[in-house]
This record gives sequence, C-alpha cells and structure tokens, in this order.
Amino acid sequence: MQDFAESFSLAFRLILSADADLAEIVLLSLKVSLSATLCACMIGMSLGAAIAIFRFPGRSVLLVLTNAMMGLPPVVVGLAIYMLLSNAGPFGTFQLLYSPTAMIIAQTVLVTPIATALTRQVIADLHTEYDEQLRSLALGPLSTLTTLLWDGRFSLITVMLAGFGRAVAEVGAVIIVGGNINHVTRVMTTAIALETSKGDLALALALGIILIGISISVNAALMALKGTARRFAYE
Repeated sequence: MQDFAESFSLAFRLILSADADLAEIVLLSLKVSLSATLCACMIGMSLGAAIAIFRFPGRSVLLVLTNAMMGLPPVVVGLAIYMLLSNAGPFGTFQLLYSPTAMIIAQTVLVTPIATALTRQVIADLHTEYDEQLRSLALGPLSTLTTLLWDGRFSLITVMLAGFGRAVAEVGAVIIVGGNINHVTRVMTTAIALETSKGDLALALALGIILIGISISVNAALMALKGTARRFAYE
C-alpha cells in the first residue's frame, strides 16, 4: 500500500491534471445530485408550502410522516427502491435499476422530506409574521402563498443548498440501486468506498478532497445567503 505522503501527492496530481476518470466520476456525481435536488425541491417546496398555509384533513399525519422520513436510513430507502425497480417489482419493465435514473430517484426520495420540512418552517414563520398585513390586503390563499414564497426566496435557496449537500454525500442508497458500475453509475461517494477497499488511496483521496471542497462551498454559500437575507430584511 502506498504511504500517505505519496498518496496525497498523487491525489493532488490527479486533481491538477484533470484526470479523465476523476472528472467523469465528479461530473456524474454533480449531474445525479443536482437533478435529484431539483426534483426533490419541486416536490418538497410545493408540499411544504401547502402544509404551512392550508388546513386540510390529514395535515397532521402528513407532517408527522414528513418529519419521520427525514430520519430514514438510506440503505432502507435503497432497498425499497431496488425492490420497486427490480425485474420482479412493479416498475421492472422500465429497466431503470443500475442506472443514473435509479440513483436520482433514490436521492430524490431522501432529499424530499428535508426540502418539505425546511420549506414548511420557513413559510410558516413568514405567515405568522405577516398574517395581519396579508389579511388587511384581502389576499386569497394562492396569492398569499406566492407572496410568502417570494419573500422567503433567500431562505428557500438555502433549502436547496442543504438538499444538494445531503444528496451529494449519499452513498448507501445509490450503491444499492446504482451498483457502482464503472463509467455508468460510479459517483464520488461509491468510488471512495471502492478505491479505499482496493488500496488505491490516491483516487479515493482526490475524490475526498473534491467532496470536502463541495461541502465547504455549499456551507459558504449558505452563510452568504443568510447574510443577504438579513440585509434585505432590514431594508
């Protein structure tokens, strides 16, 4: 096994030289995670805003289920989706198992409860704060919802960033439904696990450094957006 110093040196060389295999894995990871985040936010933000504004039968049950699903073990989600997409499952005819699409579905299922819960909290807080003003304007439910979504746009962007951070770091579900197939479904997290087990620390470290860089960038963006939101709130 390579010593750590040599492994780090090789890792940085892979990054600086834009190694083809490394770039392919990173680009697929970003493609899958961004697609899943977009799908999850479209579903989760709509559902979260509806739960925050509207009162309907089963709302409390839906809220409890959403909060409970935030803690779902990824491997359980992966297993459930595997069973649905396998040849013996109800969606087996689509042949989606061991494809990037299956990985997007898995990440979407994991991120949607997070997007729903965070959006509900943002919109509920804004609704409480501006309830009297909205009533005085005699706005209907949809107009109220649109107004609150616009006013909370910076907070909702942080919801998207949080969802992306969750998606890009996922390994358990995607390795079950994706299979970690080289040049097909191998993403950063699954590649790190595989290369570490093989003893190829250089590629694993290179991917780890990039993944940490993405995590830091997401958190920096979150902090910047929170600061921007505060400035707009006081203007």
